[in-house]
Amino acid sequence: MNLDVTPARLRLDRALDGLTVAFRGMTARPDESNCACHWGSAEELAQLKAPDGRLDADLLRRTWQAVDWKDHGAVLRRVLPQFATALVRGLVEPGYGLEEAARSFARGHWQRWPARHSAAVWEFLHAWWAHTLTEPDPVVPAYEVLTFCAEASATMSPWLTAWEDARGPVADQHLAETADRWQDDMLCDELPWDAWENEEEMRTALATWLVTHGTARLRAHGVGEELLDRIQLLRLTGLARWEHPHWPLPYH
Repeated sequence: MNLDVTPARLRLDRALDGLTVAFRGMTARPDESNCACHWGSAEELAQLKAPDGRLDADLLRRTWQAVDWKDHGAVLRRVLPQFATALVRGLVEPGYGLEEAARSFARGHWQRWPARHSAAVWEFLHAWWAHTLTEPDPVVPAYEVLTFCAEASATMSPWLTAWEDARGPVADQHLAETADRWQDDMLCDELPWDAWENEEEMRTALATWLVTHGTARLRAHGVGEELLDRIQLLRLTGLARWEHPHWPLPYH
């Protein structure tokens, strides 16, 4: 037995295995097509119409990035086990942030899939997030995994709830890094990424959580007063925030 393998890692491994089982045999539609000039060759397209074979890294990237499939959900189901593994290993490097990869999930409308398929995706997202919160130096930073999970599911609530339940210095360090990285966007009432949908709902949920729950943990973790003051500014709106002595940005 490998004693270095944590329960969270075992859960993530099981979730990845669950995707493989749930989506075994999946293929793109027989009539699926894409532009040979911009997407790829007929031979590459044929790989998506055959089940379970591994795609090379470049073909996988072009497949999840494409926005013009006839049935994006079917294409996503075909590549999902390999795609998820690549995400966890930090092998997916979008040009505009991990939310770009998450939008491939959103375009596939996975929450409308049959129960065993949607449940496998939910478990993968929850397991990846739970594992990230326990890892001192995760392959993918916590703020990027949170972005992915929120964007893929169009909600912040389950991920913030999981963070609230995850106690300890590792989870708190991830919180400090995330708050520091996102503070300017949040102070400008902007979500720290370009959301596909529910942007205002997610921004409000994140801001409220940082003020009501995150502040106490950040203070206990020992972050500087400057960051704490800026988080507290999220309680204010409009001129009350911009004219506050702790306002750190150029006046809007």
